[in-house]
Parts: sequence; C-alpha cells; structure tokens
Amino acid sequence: MPARSGEEPGTPDRNTGSGTDRPPRWPTWRRDLAVYGAFLVAALWVTSQIWLDPAGRVAALYSSDPAQVQYFLAHSVRVVLHGEYPFFTDRLNYPDGVNLMANTAILGLGIPMIPVTLLFGPAVSFVVLVTLGLAGTASAWYYVISRHLVRAPIAAIVGGWFCGFSPAMLSHANWHPNIISQFLLPFIVWRVMVLTRSTRVVRDGVILALLVTYQAFINEEILLFTALACGVFLIGVVVQQPGRWRAAWRPLLGGLAVCAVLAGALLAYPLYVQFAGKQAYHGLSDAVRDYGNDIAAFFAPGSTTLGGDQRANLDLAPNYSEENAFFGWSLALLTVAVVVWLRREVLIRALAATGLIFAILSLGERISWWNRGAYWGPWDVLVKAPLLDAVVPTRFGLITSVVIGLLLALATDRAWAMQRADRRTVRTVVVTALVIALLPILPLPLREVSRPPVPDFITSGQWRPYVGTDQTLVPVPIPAMGHTNGMRWAAYTNLDFKIPGGYFLAPRNGNTGDAGRFGGRPSGLSAMLDRVSTTGRPATLTDRQRRRSLDELRQWRAAILVLPARQTNVEALRRTVDQLAGPAQRVDDVWVWDVRPLTSRTVG
Repeated sequence: MPARSGEEPGTPDRNTGSGTDRPPRWPTWRRDLAVYGAFLVAALWVTSQIWLDPAGRVAALYSSDPAQVQYFLAHSVRVVLHGEYPFFTDRLNYPDGVNLMANTAILGLGIPMIPVTLLFGPAVSFVVLVTLGLAGTASAWYYVISRHLVRAPIAAIVGGWFCGFSPAMLSHANWHPNIISQFLLPFIVWRVMVLTRSTRVVRDGVILALLVTYQAFINEEILLFTALACGVFLIGVVVQQPGRWRAAWRPLLGGLAVCAVLAGALLAYPLYVQFAGKQAYHGLSDAVRDYGNDIAAFFAPGSTTLGGDQRANLDLAPNYSEENAFFGWSLALLTVAVVVWLRREVLIRALAATGLIFAILSLGERISWWNRGAYWGPWDVLVKAPLLDAVVPTRFGLITSVVIGLLLALATDRAWAMQRADRRTVRTVVVTALVIALLPILPLPLREVSRPPVPDFITSGQWRPYVGTDQTLVPVPIPAMGHTNGMRWAAYTNLDFKIPGGYFLAPRNGNTGDAGRFGGRPSGLSAMLDRVSTTGRPATLTDRQRRRSLDELRQWRAAILVLPARQTNVEALRRTVDQLAGPAQRVDDVWVWDVRPLTSRTVG
C-alpha cells in the first residue's frame, strides 16, 4: 500500500484520527481492542445457530464440506500426537488413500486447534475456526488499513468490516473456514507493497516468505488470488506512473527473489507431493470447473444477509456456498460513485481496474444475465493455464470484495478529511450513504439444521473389538459426497479406524495424474447403497453383484459394516446388505454385519 503523506499540524493523526494539536480522546490501543471486540461479537452473531449445538447442527443445504473439515482437523491431531505423515493418509479412501496436500488439509489451522479438538471435539473446533476466521479477517484488515492506508478510524472500521463480513465471506462461512481465514492476507499485501520501497530487501523478503509459507498451509487458492491481485494492482499503478518503476523495481524484484527462494525451499517437498505424489490430480473436476457468477449476482444481496432472497439467488451462483459477489444495487452504485468521485487518484484507478478485471474473470467460461444467454468469457482461455486449471473462477469475486472494502475505506477517509465549513453535514451524508449501501447486506445468523448424532456404538468404543489396525469400518451408506456421516464418526475417534470411500478430490479412476473428481475410484456397492438410500427401495442382488460386492469388501479389508438404526430408509438398506453379508446384528443404536469371515485373506 502506498505510503501516506506526512502529517501537517492540525491534520488527523495516523493512529487516533484526531488533530495532532490536541491529545487524543481515546488511546489507540483501547480503540483497537473495542473494534476487535465488536468484530468478534458480530462473528458470534453470525455463527450463533451453530454454537447452540456444534456437533448436532450443520448448514441447511450442504453437510459434506463441514464433515470433511472436521476429518482434516482430526488428522492434524494424529500428525502431532501420533507422528503420522501430514501430506497423505490411507485412513480415508482405503486402500488408495487421499493426497491431503491436494485437498486443503488446513494444517495451518488444524495444528493450532489441537487443544480444542482434543478437549471438545472437531465439531467445536470447526465453529471456533469459522468464528475466528470472520472476526480475525476483519480485524487484520482494520489493523493494516488504519496503519498504512487511511487516517480516520471510522474509515478503517468500514473497510475492515466489509472485508471480514462481505456477502462472499458469509457464503463461505458455513462450509469453508479455510477460505474465510484470510487474516494473513492484509499483511502479505502490505509486505509486498513495502518491498517497492524497501531498504532492507533480504529482511523484508524473508518476512514475506514466512507469511506466504504459512498461508499455503491454510489455503493455496486464496494465496494465488492474493499474488494475482497484487500483480494486477502494481501494473495498474506503473501504467499510470511509469516513473515509479525506476525506483521500485530493484527492491521489489530483489525481495520477491528472496521470498521465492526461501518459500520455495520450505514448500518444495509439500508441493512435490501435491503435484507429483500418490493420488495427485491435474485440473479440477468438471463439476466445479465451470462455476461462474451470473452478472446479476453483483446486484442482488447475498442469501445470508438482511435483504437476501435465497430462492431468487438460486440461479445466480453455482450454489449457496459459492455466492462470491451479491453486493446489492445500492453498494454497486455507491462503488461506482466512489470511483467517479476520486477518479483523479492513481490509487483509486488502480484498485478499480483490479476489482473490475477479477469481477469479469469470476463470470467463468460463459457469461449470462439472470441465467439467460451464454456468451464467451475470457476464462475459457485462461482455464487451460498452469495453476489456473485448479481455480474455481467464481471465487475471483473474493478479490473484488476486498477491493470494494478498500474503496469504501478510502472514500470514507477522504470525506472525513474534507475541509468544509459544515463538516458535520458532510459526515452525516457519508454515514447515510454507507448505511443505505450496507444495510441490505447486513449479516444474519447462518441457517442451520439438525444432523444425526454420532452413534453411541462409535462414541462408546463398542466398535473396537471388531476392527483391527489393518482393517476398515464400513459405514452404510458408503462414505461419499452426500454421505459424509461416516467421516464424522472417524473424526470423533481422532481417526482411530480406517474407512473406504469419502468426500475428497482425487484423480479419476484412482490413476495418479488424471484430472480430478470428487471421491475415489467408482464402486458398485457404494452406488447401489446410494440408490437404496435415496429411493427407499431395497435392491435385489444377483449372484454376480454379490460376488463383485464381496470383492470390494475384501479390497477394503472390511471388518464390519455399520448402519445407524435411525438412518433414513434404514429398513431398505438393512434388507439390501442382508443379501450380501447375512442377517444383521443389532448392537446398541446400530445394525452391524461382521464380515471378517467373508473378507479374510484365507477366503477364496
């Protein structure tokens, strides 16, 4: 961020916002604590419905991603306490396993959360991460904006608030704590800008490298977005003021070289595992590759906001967990007005260009308006570029959200500093405009519904006599996208047992290097039980289906199959599995099939 001009007598102080010719009414540290506290209260408000019962409540529409995150939190426990390999596991999708570096295993969040996970369970850790992700991101942006971009405290509060609680952040809060945990990004952006005028290139490059490395273990996609946004913004500045490049290129390139060498050394092996290790994939699943925003999404309030309409937004985003725009008409118009008003400033023009470019890219491969039309978009070409082939394009809207937050902060700061006779009237107008723009997207508590509890059979450890260290416990239905309760069971035990299947990204058909897909190699038994679970009609197994299903159970080294007694369509599922493994035994609150005699290696 550009250095601010030096303060003149009587101008607002950089930390207090009050005139330098009189003492501040409130020390900076107290104001900062009050702001951080307010952001935390807001985050608790947003997550209040989950806090009522972290283990028994989940997002109203999709439950797969929270279960996956909880599984990865439990994996962090095993990494530290059991010395397990951090970047790959065969406890999920046994025996093929899962490349965790290619699945955002959030080690950067999971390891610090180990005490919470051990004491209260991964479900509580999940909601703690969501709460701190929102509050921490808002607080971090407030801190950096207040110290390095504006003088008026209210301007930094407005900017921090929007960056932490924008509609896009609220959309991801229910599902993706790794995406909303952006508290390092303001500092990464700040340190990049520091490099443009650095006199201690090695030190500043090392600091940036450490920030980049840690962010890579939170979310690499967000790190890539930050790098792209910084690059576009700097180009936007240099195009307008070519003279800046003569003074900035040496420290900038030198610092980036130091950062690349150190961060490259620290991340070389994890990245090797991600891109060339077992179960690595190249390119995203077709299910998400074409995720893009509808143009109308920029003018509608988000579903989780005061003015949002979940039903109306149905066709404007890929799904409710990817509402990466949704600013509403009033904020969209205010943003345009700010750019027009402050268009003479280089900083404003560079920010506006950055936000616009990534808003266009977020439209995806085909551009539409209210789900009508399908015109070519530039992402159709860029999607084939290295690294970008692993990006979900709609998420470029997250960059635009940050840009809008910075523009709001700058506009508020400029208005607050205007030298007018009736300053109170000017400030009243500014506050009124902000209220009109931000009120429709005021956060509401995330919508939650009840989910099945982890069976007592699992929590009490009654499964342990059945399952050996080299065997699997097979939940019914088989774990997959849409059937992730079995992953929650494993997470509750800190992954003490292995399971087949699961919800994760892996190469198609289990062939390392293929394009990605959700889930492991296709399974006939998993597909059959999924149909039974959905339709409520038991399947009638042929001899051939029974032999193939038994072959899969042997491949998984299954010890027992477990079906919760309160599972939806439980009777149809029980009757289907009975044909495969014989009559089930009721144990506590589950049906159990002991298939060890059928899957033993001695069985022909």
